[in-house]
Amino acid sequence: MSLLNSLFNRGLLGAKCKTCLNLAISRIKLLRNKREVQLKKMRQEIAQFLQTGQEAIARIRVEHIIREQNILAAYEILELFCEFVLARVPILESQRECPTELQEAIASIIFAAPRCSDLPELVQIRNLFTTKYGKEFILAASELRPDSSVNRAVIEKLSVKAPLANEKLRLLKEIANEYNLEWDSSSTEEEFSKKHEDLLDGSPKVCSRASDSQAPATENPVSISPVMVGNPVRPTNQNVGIQQVQGPTSVAQAVPPRSNPSSAGLDRTECPITDHRSGLQGGQKTEISSSTSDVLERARAAIASAERASAAARAAAELVNVRVGRQPQNCSLSSSQADGSRSFTNGR
Repeated sequence: MSLLNSLFNRGLLGAKCKTCLNLAISRIKLLRNKREVQLKKMRQEIAQFLQTGQEAIARIRVEHIIREQNILAAYEILELFCEFVLARVPILESQRECPTELQEAIASIIFAAPRCSDLPELVQIRNLFTTKYGKEFILAASELRPDSSVNRAVIEKLSVKAPLANEKLRLLKEIANEYNLEWDSSSTEEEFSKKHEDLLDGSPKVCSRASDSQAPATENPVSISPVMVGNPVRPTNQNVGIQQVQGPTSVAQAVPPRSNPSSAGLDRTECPITDHRSGLQGGQKTEISSSTSDVLERARAAIASAERASAAARAAAELVNVRVGRQPQNCSLSSSQADGSRSFTNGR
């Protein structure tokens, strides 16, 4: 029974392997045709960029063309390996170990299976080989161990490293010659010859301009606050103006007690604004002193107007109190007159 089961499983494994290999070959052919059409369009676009002087875009797009060409070349090799394994399926069924002449083809298919997302049939073939030869054989091919027999061209074409500058320049010249373009490659060669450190540090012209722009800023170390010089603070004018609009009661509450304006801490020598301006030049000192004198005069005028407003408010309050005090007397007089009239009528 065990012998029959093993024979039955071998036949089933061989049938599945043939089906997956046939599907993989047909899909590779379709993908190759599509990628060839895409590569032609991309080469035409790069030729247009070179003709219009957009070399920076062409240098970026050429990397994509190189990757597409590498994948197309890897697909061609994988197609040949799949056809070779398909023709040797009866040999795979008859032997437990992988034949020596098929190791390179099978190991290359196993290595490319997770790296070619467009070919899901390769993953199924890899699973079939896992059940046939075990996980160690699969890991040796996937991890590129020394005992693996993966094709070197497949490893190189499916690598994700960036293409070399010489390869990119060669392809750009090839495209320019293909479309008969008079393209000067000196600027592109200079750009490709730059090292990675030069690109990070920046060009010397930009660095020199930055140093020149920072030089005049260090000559004048005095820092002037824009709030202190350009926009002087005027707390007294704003507060008084708001309180006068609100009414006499708020004015009476907000007005400070009467005092001499000269002794209210408004002298120029004691003003805190002048303390921050001791390091300024002569012309700036005169401008600041004139602005502070204007502020002081406005503050004094505001205090005088506030005192007048408070006096007017007090006078109005006294008038209101006088009028309110007279009303009860009038009421008492009217009541006494009514009582007198009543007594007179009763006497009659």
